[in-house]
Amino acid sequence: MAEVGPFLFLLVVLLVCLSVGMWIFVALALASFIGFAVLLGYPPTRIGDTMARVLIRSSTSWELASVPMFMLMGELVFRSDIADRLFRGLAPIARFAPGRLLHTNVLGCAMFAAISGSSTATTATVGKISLAELFRRGYDKDIAVGSLAGAGSLGLLIPPSIVMIVYGILAEVSIIKLFAAGLIPGLMMAALFSLYIMAAAWRRPAICPPDASDGNDRNLSDLLGLLPTLALILVVLGSLYAGLASPSEAAAVGVVATLFLLAIERQLTFKIISDSLMGTVAMSSMVIGLVVAAATLANVMGFLHIPQQLAGYIGGLELSPHALILMLCGFYIFLGFFLEGVSITVMTLPIVLPLITQAGFDPIWFGVFLVVMVEMATITPPVGFNLFIIQGLTNFNLGRVAYAAFPFFLLMCLGVVLLYVFPEIALWLPAKLH
Repeated sequence: MAEVGPFLFLLVVLLVCLSVGMWIFVALALASFIGFAVLLGYPPTRIGDTMARVLIRSSTSWELASVPMFMLMGELVFRSDIADRLFRGLAPIARFAPGRLLHTNVLGCAMFAAISGSSTATTATVGKISLAELFRRGYDKDIAVGSLAGAGSLGLLIPPSIVMIVYGILAEVSIIKLFAAGLIPGLMMAALFSLYIMAAAWRRPAICPPDASDGNDRNLSDLLGLLPTLALILVVLGSLYAGLASPSEAAAVGVVATLFLLAIERQLTFKIISDSLMGTVAMSSMVIGLVVAAATLANVMGFLHIPQQLAGYIGGLELSPHALILMLCGFYIFLGFFLEGVSITVMTLPIVLPLITQAGFDPIWFGVFLVVMVEMATITPPVGFNLFIIQGLTNFNLGRVAYAAFPFFLLMCLGVVLLYVFPEIALWLPAKLH
């Protein structure tokens, strides 16, 4: 156990900082400073020089430029009426399946996820339209809320995903391949959610109102409302997978396409632009701050050889790959009770990735596995972001929202099992890319 002493020291420092309510990136930076000073014996001037070099190196990554671009794209769409037309366009399709308009939560979140990259933006944007309509039409409130909480997390898995960009930068793997790896698992999770809604509607027909209440959705002209979203998806993902643009370039193209679309529709106002820019600055500063602070802590652990020592220690336990993945599942579910996705990723990756590669797992596959585990964190109390968003939209208490989301948490667990048993779900599409 002596070799894990420095790691335990840093962990205790980090937990103490977090327990007093310190911002996560500040806690990471402070733990790094203390690690340099106490464990490595660096004087303050050397600590400052080292942290400055890490800050410049980690914050000037070209791939990191895609984070604020994708966020700006999502913010612009969020403040337009594209989401409203998305709901109305999906309604004529969804009404033919058991559960009818409840599927608009899943379909809407899956499509919006492909242009936002954010779970919170996906949940808030789709929820502000769909929940009011579903409640007004008499659909069961619990399954409406639960399906939105679960499907909103698809913003982390279906590309372009902010968490995948962060993972790709930290793990030094291809972000384009990560995006490709997340596409089929994201569609699989959406399918599992829709199948559950169908099964629930078959077992309890009362969760849906009489069919006549959906009569206004028979107008197929509403399908034209899907065109703006489909166009943006085609521009972003098409340019990526066709090899025409890098993730950062595709994000910039997506922003230009969104601005062009809003200008054509006469929705591009100074207020929308200013509000979108302010929202983007706030969110991207948080994400990039976490990445930089995590890179500093990873630097400390690298100097102390903590990842190698921990890998050797856990390797000495002779855990099978099955046991290692099971242990990591429990570990990430536990962290999900207290932290959000980007924080979980940046705090754990320097330790976990060497263990995964040593056990023979593909880092691209593990990126998808990690994102699904992080998705669970969005719907687990007490700090599940999706739960808070839905609570704000509905005024339900947090316990009711968490209870409604629990079946979808179990479906995510099933998704993890399928990913482990059939890794080709995540690896088949990246293998097709050249």
